[in-house]
Amino acid sequence: MKKILALALALSMSLALVACGGGGDKPANSSAGSDKPATSTPAPAVKDGKNTVYVLGPTPDHGWTAQAGAYAEAKCKEITDAGTYTAKYMSASSGEEQVDHCNTIIANGDAALVIMMALDDSAQAGQEALYAESIPFISFDRIIEATEKYAILNASGDNWQCGAGIAYWLQKNGMQPGDTVVVLYGDNGTVCSRRQEGFEQFLRGEIEYQDKQTGNYKTTETWTQEQLDAVFNGYTVVCNWSADGAYQYIEQKFDEIVAAAKANNGKLYIYSMDDEMTFGVLNYLEAGASAATLADLEAMDVYISAIGGMQELYNVMAGSDDQSDLAKQYFDDMMSMYFSPKMMQDVIDTGMKYLAGDWSYEVGSGEYQPVWIVDATNVSQFEGFQGH
Repeated sequence: MKKILALALALSMSLALVACGGGGDKPANSSAGSDKPATSTPAPAVKDGKNTVYVLGPTPDHGWTAQAGAYAEAKCKEITDAGTYTAKYMSASSGEEQVDHCNTIIANGDAALVIMMALDDSAQAGQEALYAESIPFISFDRIIEATEKYAILNASGDNWQCGAGIAYWLQKNGMQPGDTVVVLYGDNGTVCSRRQEGFEQFLRGEIEYQDKQTGNYKTTETWTQEQLDAVFNGYTVVCNWSADGAYQYIEQKFDEIVAAAKANNGKLYIYSMDDEMTFGVLNYLEAGASAATLADLEAMDVYISAIGGMQELYNVMAGSDDQSDLAKQYFDDMMSMYFSPKMMQDVIDTGMKYLAGDWSYEVGSGEYQPVWIVDATNVSQFEGFQGH
């Protein structure tokens, strides 16, 4: 750990913080924000025993991250069984633990490549240390801004388009400036900040929302930044990607939220950034809400979003889950942006292409997989992951 901290401290003197991407439509091979031109990614040095691929991610327990971890473990076994490389999955429950993993990797001296799904921004010191030791790394899903331009690739689903898609869908269902909106964040990292950026960019008329299922759309009813600020400075909370976190907030605030929406114009919009948190709202309606609040809610126009790909939520939308009738009673409609945890396997495959010399990215580039709207009209076309 002392070595890591020393490396991180030395490197941090030269690191410049990189601003968020800011654009809704990111090209697949785009340079991350930097005041210097991106440099070509060096060819991997697979010599001197450096034949191990390390994949750092979450402890597989539940939800999206658990499935991402499970997919990563399976891919590591597949690579190891193939014989050319040894692939090791290193699970953690915090960014600090991932820093310790980076320390171990450096000490081992056998790393050909590291693929890291950072659990929080405290993992930055680990990425800084890898860079200082000239160990190439790919950053997946949660992109840490301070080290973004040092990754050989920053890969995730397109979080800007997640936000834009939800903005499009809520606006299509009547959301206007001044309406009562609840915002459920997962955390304060780049995943949610980019989802907020995409939401705002769409409503300011700066970007389109587009997917093969829905088409291309650009709003003709733009919002001002002041109107958007009112959304994100109102009923907002960080839920730590947890159904319980969302439940606790809704339990505290829901009577007030419903009363405000009823007094406003009888419309309520819930911008949930994850399937788990949408289940938190459903669970509260099922077990905790008062009869009076439920009666007011049923009389209003209510729309709720999600992001993920959890089969249990698909079952709710398809009408085959125990909570389907509940959702139909209290929500006029619901949707989820498809954001599959299986993309972690795709990123590992991309890393193996790098090791094979099949590489055209520059250091700091970003690659963002397409996302799309899943709702009752097309949910039967998709198979989700088992989240609970």
